[in-house]
Amino acid sequence: MADPVLLSLANKIATARFDDFPDATVKKAKLHILDTFGVAVAGSASAETRMTLAALGVEASTGASIIWGTPLSLDARTAALVNGVSAHALELDDSGGCDHSGAVVLPAVVAALGEMKRPVRGREFLKSVLIGYEVGRRVLEAAGGYETHNGLGWHSTGTCGVFGAAAAVGTLLGFDAERLASALGLACSFAGGTWAFIHDGSPAKKLHAGRAAEGGLLAARLAASGFAGPGDVFDGSAWGSFFQAFCRGEGDPAALDSAFGEGWRIDRCSIKPHATCRGTHSAIDAIDKLLGDHALKREDVAAVTVEMSGFQFGMCGGKTLTSRAQAQMSLPYAVAARLRYGKVSLAELEERAWRDANIGQWLDRVDVRIDPAMSDEAEPAITLATVGGRQLKTTVEFPLGSPANPLSDDRLIGKYDELAATVLPARKAVGLREGVLALDRSADARALLEWLR
Repeated sequence: MADPVLLSLANKIATARFDDFPDATVKKAKLHILDTFGVAVAGSASAETRMTLAALGVEASTGASIIWGTPLSLDARTAALVNGVSAHALELDDSGGCDHSGAVVLPAVVAALGEMKRPVRGREFLKSVLIGYEVGRRVLEAAGGYETHNGLGWHSTGTCGVFGAAAAVGTLLGFDAERLASALGLACSFAGGTWAFIHDGSPAKKLHAGRAAEGGLLAARLAASGFAGPGDVFDGSAWGSFFQAFCRGEGDPAALDSAFGEGWRIDRCSIKPHATCRGTHSAIDAIDKLLGDHALKREDVAAVTVEMSGFQFGMCGGKTLTSRAQAQMSLPYAVAARLRYGKVSLAELEERAWRDANIGQWLDRVDVRIDPAMSDEAEPAITLATVGGRQLKTTVEFPLGSPANPLSDDRLIGKYDELAATVLPARKAVGLREGVLALDRSADARALLEWLR
């Protein structure tokens, strides 16, 4: 007999209806899908994706599942893995879910979509994505939240995201509660990924999204075949359960299904305007604000002091730059790049940008300090010292792209257009965009697949 919390969660997933989601939530889901596709097709040209394909020995198409942004088609599991890596490679994918829900849920559910032998209404596809975001985030919340779970060294995109991917695929395949419970139980066997990459600039972080997508897909397919998952996977007191193994027994299993359907989790997710770790965005926006409010130019800046929590410092306070991955995770570099280049987009994360001789001068002007009084999740306080002797200080509590300060539709679609154009022909980029934005009216979501090739 499965644990009651697992059964309750599975039953609520199985009985959820598309009409349960408000129009605004459905619209937000479409925008997150579009954003994920944009960053993923651009990411298909990344070194991380090329290395992943090389490691898998891929030289030609060997299956039916599309590797987005390429002419390749591989088996569904491999496609989920590779597309997940692509979606997270550029650090431009959405955040605030499992954490990076789009890079996990979309590669898994699109791989499953490509295997469907019947038309799949866009509403079915959208519901599966919404459920994936919901479950991945709920697992993280039950694990103590981002700061607690990631503070233990786990990367929640990999450890919690796999449950979201399994739930999304199971929903698309029409699982009943029993089969969904089995898929979620099996997903735990694919949970993994730690923050070890943060110390030396390894690109392993990108792998976590791909592995979670692949694991969630496989967990659902195993459940479909009758492979039974452990029923006590979310029993907070059971040895070997997710909460005992990944949370030191400090999780809150009741949070998994509490008030399900009241405040959908995708509504709490952010879409990134900057190509760096979400933890750096408030600082970038603070520099924008201080320069704009006081009519300053970069030449007027003598120094920048950053006060941040110890948790945030451990995640993105470093100044060492030996790889793009380190530049993506460095708040000091994000500030220096904003001052040096005026923005922090893909070009500013290329090696020629972070190795630029002038960047070192700007990094030297950025002083990062840990404020022990700050809570883990607090946004950093930024003080800008001018050459004229003024001290200007601000904190941006809601960075651009967050639910409280969202990107405009025009800017978000512009982001997609710019990214998609780096890889896709104009006809396909437009077709994919229009197909996603009309998903709730689509008779068959499988029409998206060819636009991704």
